[in-house]
Amino acid sequence: MPMGEFELVRRFFRSKALEQAGDRQMVALGIGDDAALLNVRPGYRSVISTDSMVESVHFPSDYISADLGYRALAVAASDLAAMAARPVAFTLALTLPRTDEAWLEGFSRGLACAAGDLRMSLIGGDTTRGPLNIGVTVFGEVASGAEMRRDGAHPGDLLCISGPLGDGAAGLAVVTGQDLPAGLTEADRDYLRRRFWSPQVHWEFGLELAKVASAGLDVSDGLLADAGHLAEESGVGLQIRLADLPLSSALGCWPAAQRDAWMLSGGDDYVLLFTLPRASEPQLNVWRAAGWPVTVIGRVVGGEGVWLDRGDGLETYSGAPGYQHFGGCSV
Repeated sequence: MPMGEFELVRRFFRSKALEQAGDRQMVALGIGDDAALLNVRPGYRSVISTDSMVESVHFPSDYISADLGYRALAVAASDLAAMAARPVAFTLALTLPRTDEAWLEGFSRGLACAAGDLRMSLIGGDTTRGPLNIGVTVFGEVASGAEMRRDGAHPGDLLCISGPLGDGAAGLAVVTGQDLPAGLTEADRDYLRRRFWSPQVHWEFGLELAKVASAGLDVSDGLLADAGHLAEESGVGLQIRLADLPLSSALGCWPAAQRDAWMLSGGDDYVLLFTLPRASEPQLNVWRAAGWPVTVIGRVVGGEGVWLDRGDGLETYSGAPGYQHFGGCSV
């Protein structure tokens, strides 16, 4: 007999690993009623974001459901890190073509692993039947006025990144079975698979950035595209030095043209791009000593747009503005 909606939720999503992964004092009421209740502390703001994942659009059709569960929550929670918010809780809207128990067990296990890593409790959601679609709404909190926004950069600020670029796109090449360079070891492949399926959300570093950064966001659509969002919202220009972009040893196995393209436009890296006032430059060494691989990749200037220095002068970035689902439609 097929499982009903409530039995599905009870068996696979009502577990301590999911319901109690976050701050229990923040959750006044979780799964089981018509809505969840969160205790919002005085002097703090709630931060809420929603992501939807569609098969063959956001992830390849050949996957392990546990990997998909982890990725679904991690990519959504990256938006909280982008705002310098502490993750608190999430809801899950899951559309399934059928109730496959083995699939659900793996998915819920991966989801619980991500919830534990991010310290977020599952507090509710919805299940329905149809083409596979995973909708995650994340809830975080940030001290009033301490949120990191896109509109605070000023000329003279440093432009920085919190980790290597290009690994997300290279990881997709690995998981989809594309032609790979001969020098790529099995350890490199495992690393890149993890970078795609289990992106590490830099939310703890985001809390540090809230103290000093002037602006920031996460890199999901690609460095140049996301830098363009920051430049537009802040009303400034950004200059990026290609030679200063950080890359992993695994990405270094590809020819320069390919790795440069992925670092600049690949997307799916989920590192933080931020601007730092010159007066706070000594903080970079503090972060590095604490294990955060921050890199200065350029600077904020007057004017507008994104400018790329490939080593032979500046060129303006005029590529596509990042991935858009309805790029060919007028709305």
